Amino acid sequence: MEGAPVIVQPPSPDGGRRVTIRGKYVGTAYHLLDLVEFLRLTGLPETDTTLDDPNLIEWRGGGPKAWSAVE
Repeated sequence: MEGAPVIVQPPSPDGGRRVTIRGKYVGTAYHLLDLVEFLRLTGLPETDTTLDDPNLIEWRGGGPKAWSAVE
């Protein structure tokens, strides 16, 4: 596989993070539950243990705990 299938962009000024899955924009996540729902809707694993798996998710501009532009 070339890179992670899920890309989470850095937090925007309002705290949202744009999410793409397999190259397609799926929405803006404002917290981890949004991301989990995007994973579920696209058929990817949704357990908490995968949220820090670099083979599944590439976190840009902060990891899973960064949800505001000032963190």
